[in-house]
Parts: sequence; structure tokens; C-alpha cells
Amino acid sequence: MKKSICIVTGTRAEYGLLSPIIKQLIATNSFELKIVVTGMHLAEDFGLTYKEIEADGISIDAKIDVLQSDDSNKAMSKAIGIGVIGFAEYFDKTQPDMVVVLGDRFEIFAAAIAAAVACIPIAHLYGGETTEGAVDEFFRHSITKMSYLHFTSTEQYRQRVINMGEAPDRVFNVGATGVENILSMHLMAKDELARSIEFDLNSPYALVTFHPVTLEKNTATKQFDDLLSAFDETNGLNYIFTKANADANGRAINKKIDAYCEEKGNAIAFTSMGALRYLSAMKYCEMVIGNSSSGIMETPSFKKPTINIGDRQKGRICAKSVISCEPEKHVIINSIDKARSQQFLQEIANQISPYGDGKTSEKIVAVIKDFLDNDKINLKKSFYDVRG
Repeated sequence: MKKSICIVTGTRAEYGLLSPIIKQLIATNSFELKIVVTGMHLAEDFGLTYKEIEADGISIDAKIDVLQSDDSNKAMSKAIGIGVIGFAEYFDKTQPDMVVVLGDRFEIFAAAIAAAVACIPIAHLYGGETTEGAVDEFFRHSITKMSYLHFTSTEQYRQRVINMGEAPDRVFNVGATGVENILSMHLMAKDELARSIEFDLNSPYALVTFHPVTLEKNTATKQFDDLLSAFDETNGLNYIFTKANADANGRAINKKIDAYCEEKGNAIAFTSMGALRYLSAMKYCEMVIGNSSSGIMETPSFKKPTINIGDRQKGRICAKSVISCEPEKHVIINSIDKARSQQFLQEIANQISPYGDGKTSEKIVAVIKDFLDNDKINLKKSFYDVRG
């Protein structure tokens, strides 16, 4: 019988990054693949994005709803508890041979807890990274310790996972699937994209995504107000917003986005653009602004500037196209001016992304196949001490 692999996804962005792996697993025809959706995929506020998965012709095995009706810290904790219960029941019923998870969000943390306690080996993308301004930081490191196979996006991140006691022969530097998407996906022509999103792309525009910095209290709306004020004092730019995640205070940011777009004639917002439209919009934009990981990991492959605001992504490896700045109006304005300068654009014209060669999914599936087919998994992990 084929070994079964369960892939868990909770957000639109995460699914876009998992998509190459899903396609690669389907192409091998070596596994029974089960897709489980949770989190934002199942929330009307966030676009019911599970429908995008179904539109790709991918069958969903289960839907585990965890989100609460508000975006407080308490709601996040409750969602984790509900998620652990839901995933525990699902794993008990289905008994997959491996669970594949990506990232650092609370719903993925819940899935990892349930899988680890059920003695199901976990393959985790992308450990070793740091996001010092977000609760994602400790979720990610916790998932690393619960996981058996580790797929990192750079060699430096691989070494960090090893430093956490994970044996080197279970930790693989494979690059980022976001880079693979950029290099392999047939992106939309500019006029086709403009028709699809019903927005004029003939004028320069910025692609904007801003999430709450969840390890800071009550800063989200102030920081976002400063960002919008900076836009008001910047000439010659239009804005395409993708809305914030279901983090604490995420809905508050989304309300401000809606109000801004309703008032201004040069801005449009999307709950979810889907990977194809989002990456196509990134290809033609003048810059990416906000604090999303996509500005760090994907945008450099297009040789476009990223203005990385605040501490949410603090600690990530950055290409020289990334301008990190404080979440203050005048600092943001100065960063936008720098990103538009010919000198800066010339400096980044030949940069190489630090996040791999675009063959990530092929490498990941080969490792998973080797470990499952050859019964290499022993969940009694020994702590690997780098001191010898």
C-alpha cells in the first residue's frame, strides 16, 4: 500500500508556498495525499480561500475550523486549543505516515502538537528563521523540536536548526518554494493582470501587505496609520493592498485598508489575490511595502526594492534590495524615496536571491520518499550536541 502524507495549510500565502510540493507529490504517484485546510481558509472574512485549492483541482480531505470571531490574543489561544482537539481527532481517524507543515502560525502549531503526540513524524518547512517581532518566532522553534525532517531555505538557517539539537542528517537546505514559484510559474501579462484585478497598472504602483507585530501591544493601528500618512505624502504611486492575516489586531488593520481604498482613487485591496495574481503584481510593481515575509523571500528574485517596516521580520536574512526601516511616517517616506532612486535601483540590478535555485519541491519530495520508502524514521531522536 502507498504511504500516506497529510499536508496542512491554514492561509492563502502558505498554500501558495506548499503548492509546488503538492504538485510534485501528485506527479510522483508514490503516495496517498491528504490535504487538510484550517485557519483563514475557512473564514469568510478572509475570502474562504479553500475554494482556491479546489479550483486548482486538489481534493480536500478535511476542514478543521479553528478561528474565533475576534482577533484578540485570547482568541488566538482558544483557536490553538480547538485546533489541537480537531487535529487529534483527524489524525486518530486517518493515521497518516507523515504530516507536512510550513511555517510558524498558531494553527500550524496546533496541528504539530496533535501529530507529535500521536507519534506521527512531521516534516517542517522553514525552521531556523527568526521573526523577532511576532509570536511566530516561538511557534516556529517549537514546531522544529516536534519535527523529524527539516527543510530550511538557507544554509545559515540549517545550522540554526542543528544548533537546536536536530541531527544534521535530518536537516536539509533546499531553498524557498517562493523562489521556485517565481522561476517556474507562467506569470500574467501586465494588461491581463490589469483586467483581472480591474485596476490601472499603467502608473507606478506599490504592492502593500502589513501584518500586526504580535509581540508588541497596541502598536498595530498606530503603525499602520503612519504608513497610510506616508502614502498621502508620496506623489506618483498607486497602491495594491493585500489584507492582513488573522493575527491579533489583523481585522483592525483590514478595516483601515477598506476605509482608505474607499476614500482614495489610487488604491485597491484584496483579501486574497491568489499566488498567480500576487506574483504577477509583484513582477510589475515599483516596490513592495510592509512587513510580509514575501517581501524578504520572493521580491528579491524580481530585483525589486522591498521596504520592510518595523520588527515583524527582524532577524531574517535579507538581500540588499531590502530597506528595513522604523514604522514612522517620515522614515517610511525617506525609504520610499531611496527605493525609487536610480542609484539604489542600479545597486540591486544584478543581485542574486539568497533563497535557492528554484528546485525546492523536487529536493523535498526526494528526501521524504527516501525516508518513508526505506523506513529510516526513528522518532526516538537523540539530541545532537554541536560541541561534540
